[in-house]
Amino acid sequence: MPPKINNSVTWQQAEILMQPAFIRVVDNIRKQLDVSSWTGSYHDVLIWPATTTDETKATVTQLLQDMETATPEQADEIRETLSRLPMPHPGYHLRLQRQEQQVTIDLWDLCYQVCFINYSPDVPNADFSEIDTSLIDEIGEVDWQHLETKTKDLVAQVFASLPE
Repeated sequence: MPPKINNSVTWQQAEILMQPAFIRVVDNIRKQLDVSSWTGSYHDVLIWPATTTDETKATVTQLLQDMETATPEQADEIRETLSRLPMPHPGYHLRLQRQEQQVTIDLWDLCYQVCFINYSPDVPNADFSEIDTSLIDEIGEVDWQHLETKTKDLVAQVFASLPE
C-alpha cells in the first residue's frame, strides 16, 4: 500500500527517489538471485484497496472489458459507474521459488521501505510518511551511494529472512 504523503515537498522528493530506488531494488535482487538457491520471476499484478469485495472486483473488471466494445454513450455511462467504484493500481511482484517453497514480495513495498522513514507494509496508511532525506544530496538530487547502500542492505535482509 503506498504511503500517505501529506505535503508537496514530500511528494516532489518521492518523485525524485522512487524510480532510482526501483532500479536499485531490482538490480540488488538480481545480484542476490545470482548467489541464492532461490529462483525468481517478476509479475504485474493489480492491487485493490483492502476493503474491496470479490464482487466489486468482478464488477469493475467486467465494466472495463465492456468499455472496449461500448458505444460512445455506453462508454460515458460505464465511466460514470467506474468513477464511484474502487479502482486497482498496478503492482509488481517478485515470486521466489525453491523446491516446493514459494514467497511473493511486493517490489513497490520494498521501494517504499527504501525511500520512506519507518514505512511498514504491515501498517498501511497508518500515518503520514516522511522521505528519508539522507537519500537526497545537498543540491536536491539522488545520493546514489547512500541509495545503493540502503537498498543493498534491505534486499539482503529480505533474502536472509527467507525460509530455510
